[in-house]
Amino acid sequence: MLDRTHTSKRLIGETPPEFRGAGRDLRIDVCRGIALWWIFLDHVPNNIGSWLTPRNYGFCDAAEIFMFISGVTCALAYGRTRQRDGWSGMIGRSLRRGWDIYAAFLLLTLACAVLVYLTGSDDLADHSNTRILFEQPGASLAHAAILQYRPVNTDVLPVFVIFHVLFAPLLWLLLRAPNVTLGLSLALYALVHVFGWSVPAWRNSVWFFNPLAWQLLIVLGAWCVIEGEKFRPWVMSRPALVLAILYLVFSLVLALNWGIKPLVPQALTDLVFPLDKSNLSPLRLLHFLALAVVALRLIPQDWRGLSSPVLRCAGCCGENSLPIYCLGVLLALAGHLTLLDISAGLAMQILLSLAGILMMIAVARLLHAINNKRSRQPQRTQTDETVSPTFSSCQADGTLWPGTRITSH
Repeated sequence: MLDRTHTSKRLIGETPPEFRGAGRDLRIDVCRGIALWWIFLDHVPNNIGSWLTPRNYGFCDAAEIFMFISGVTCALAYGRTRQRDGWSGMIGRSLRRGWDIYAAFLLLTLACAVLVYLTGSDDLADHSNTRILFEQPGASLAHAAILQYRPVNTDVLPVFVIFHVLFAPLLWLLLRAPNVTLGLSLALYALVHVFGWSVPAWRNSVWFFNPLAWQLLIVLGAWCVIEGEKFRPWVMSRPALVLAILYLVFSLVLALNWGIKPLVPQALTDLVFPLDKSNLSPLRLLHFLALAVVALRLIPQDWRGLSSPVLRCAGCCGENSLPIYCLGVLLALAGHLTLLDISAGLAMQILLSLAGILMMIAVARLLHAINNKRSRQPQRTQTDETVSPTFSSCQADGTLWPGTRITSH
């Protein structure tokens, strides 16, 4: 019988090489951390800092980056958990992480309400969608508990609760029929745009991030982990790079025409904008894919710039992305209040943008130090119950999205 280690084609259900894998790709945490900074800057209304984000230079923004990376990290972390602890261990971990995000969402909802109440600002209450929480507290909290009510900028958390809870069956399908699974995901995405399917929300609304459409980026990220080596040569090819750059230039021209001054006929711009973010417009999806192709070509895994101080700070935020995302939502509300009540001048916008990012970095550094201190604590030794070094290192590797750490096992 031939040794399976010499076969070039992975058998159905066999563990992908990425799950056995060797090293930590620092680009994952760095990209996620930068996306968190961009999300914060975009969440502060009328903020000059938002011109540092991709939102004003193309069709997509940091949301697509965040969602795709989440699919990648979930596939890596949950796949390795399945390999180590089996399906029961993997399901338990995904359910626990879904619960963590659910609890964070409810606490963030209460924190937004407390912040608005303490400020006493009617404008902030309207902007944050918390006025209804003060007018109908019982109904609002009940609908928040079933993910049907959300304050402003918290919409992504309920989506991730669902994705984490359902990631076990998704991974099972991807390991057995990755291309068929991706095809089904694309079909669902297409049906959303053809028939206008959506998920209802309270009151008389729908989920801003339609999970029936945004699931495509989660599935695509996980599919890239499992089938990545097969399509990598095409992604890294010159034709793919040329097509990506051309599409990025096209989107840049139209975005500048929409936001600054006419560069092309207005009729063409009106055909494109406004883009449907709730259902992940195909133009937004293509723009993200073009960005991904260019980023993979320009930023190799061993790029020295990843160890620079700024990117190390971004990576630290990416490692602790759940608390940092929640902090960013509160900082954006506080920044909006400052612009309303104190000054909306350019200097204040710059100050708020810098202060918010520095605060996110400081909190991420503190959480990183706490986690390192815990991981260095000596394990309790017992004669009948010894914890193996490999198992303990796997248990100390952080948490899944948001806040996933990808380490070698």
